[in-house]
Amino acid sequence: MTGTIPAERYADRLARAQAVAAERKVGAMLIGVGTDLHWLIGYDAMPLERLTMLVVPPTGRATLVVPRLERSAALAATGVGAAIVDLVTWEETDDPVDLVAHQDGVEAASQRGEPMLISDWLGSRFLLRIQRRLPSASYDVASSVLSDLRAIKDADEIALLRAAAHAADRVVASIAGGRLVGRTEADVANEVRERLLTEGHDEATFGIVASGPNSASPHHDATDRVITAGEPIVLDIGGRIEGYGSDITRTLWVTGGDASHGPDDTYRELFAILQRAQAEATEAATAGTAAEIVDEVARAIITDGGYGPQFIHRTGHGIGLDGHEDPYLVLGNRAPLVVGNAFSVEPGIYLEGRYGARIEDIVVCAESGPDTLNQAPHELAIVGGG
Repeated sequence: MTGTIPAERYADRLARAQAVAAERKVGAMLIGVGTDLHWLIGYDAMPLERLTMLVVPPTGRATLVVPRLERSAALAATGVGAAIVDLVTWEETDDPVDLVAHQDGVEAASQRGEPMLISDWLGSRFLLRIQRRLPSASYDVASSVLSDLRAIKDADEIALLRAAAHAADRVVASIAGGRLVGRTEADVANEVRERLLTEGHDEATFGIVASGPNSASPHHDATDRVITAGEPIVLDIGGRIEGYGSDITRTLWVTGGDASHGPDDTYRELFAILQRAQAEATEAATAGTAAEIVDEVARAIITDGGYGPQFIHRTGHGIGLDGHEDPYLVLGNRAPLVVGNAFSVEPGIYLEGRYGARIEDIVVCAESGPDTLNQAPHELAIVGGG
């Protein structure tokens, strides 16, 4: 598909990837269908049993190998249509792996034992055939080159992430302002998906609607449980605009219009601790700060508040073309945040069998400090839902 990211940006990405590959004496990068392919040339290819592969040598031009029946779709991609890469097609009776091996010195590099970097999500049906065809090569994941490059978002990527975040904000507001009591989680989740599309997403990828005791399950799959007054709902939703993701979590408390069904003192205390942890972790997400420090800030506040064992996941994950990508805000990740990193900040507290809460924003590490893309209020939303 043709998007808002210009062709010259894709040319620059390929050049930077090749420069790193050359420095590391890589034989070639072999990129199958997935977000690496999308990031490098703008081709959001259909996953098929037929091989599509971008062959990226450390120097010279890259070549996209596609089934002939996918030629038109490939040409519609920005990087291909602008002739940033060469396009080679294969017929139904051809061996596409052999065709890959004959591109741009791949076979010669393999015979020298040079590493082939394979896109991380390439299926085994293709990887095993490549390994049999190029047995002398060594193999590693393409993320060893591409992850650091992809983790630094350019202005166009940040604009798409911001647009997706604001669209998701509007969906949260619509759901919080609508009827909830008496509906099933699954029904509300379906509404979330419809509203994500209405608000401008190209794709609605998830809608976690976790009510009552289910709110203590971070990745709860919406069920036929009926939402009732006097309980929380953890609403975690997201979709994509031109491939770039939204991901927001807000916590609601549904009263059914009866103030006596409001949150109990424990929940109010729990949420106040969580809100402070999320705010201070966000403030800590500055350039040069180790990713694990952001996690430590949130975790220390929640632990001091008496809920350390109930914070059961990392504080955040990177986001871009993948919903979860580098950098990860987790203990042990000592890599410093850099300008252009985009990531979630989403601490949570979960009392199993009772209830839970989470607050999540997408944040960009900017020169001026953390740039929070989501603008929805962070307070516990006490709603009637009737």
